[in-house]
Amino acid sequence: MIKETIWQDRSRILGMPITFTKYALTEDRLFLQKGLLNQTMDEILLYRVRDISWSCSLGQRIFGVGTIKVLSSDKSLPQLELKNIKGSMEVKELLHKQVEEMKIARRMRVGELLDNGADHEDCQDELLDD
Repeated sequence: MIKETIWQDRSRILGMPITFTKYALTEDRLFLQKGLLNQTMDEILLYRVRDISWSCSLGQRIFGVGTIKVLSSDKSLPQLELKNIKGSMEVKELLHKQVEEMKIARRMRVGELLDNGADHEDCQDELLDD
């Protein structure tokens, strides 16, 4: 059973939600559901999100939508694009806030945030500067 949804939307065409791609954000997961007859659902645990970026083309600006790219350490879904989302900058900030809350709640250790090639002392200094 899916926890209470914080945000949900559909991918849009010409600014209208007429596609069969749905996105949802709960307290601890980001969901992607695709399809009409044959449906699939993927999810990313928020504490695994490594980076969030935002883009908005001229065409997207005309229709009031944008794209959010989520990079994660999830092996089955390392990259997820939320395409043509209404209020995309606000959604990006909401997603960022929720990711940070989940990392704090799970008491993420420094080692879980490091890249494989990163030097432990350098990363510890960066974390202390924040």
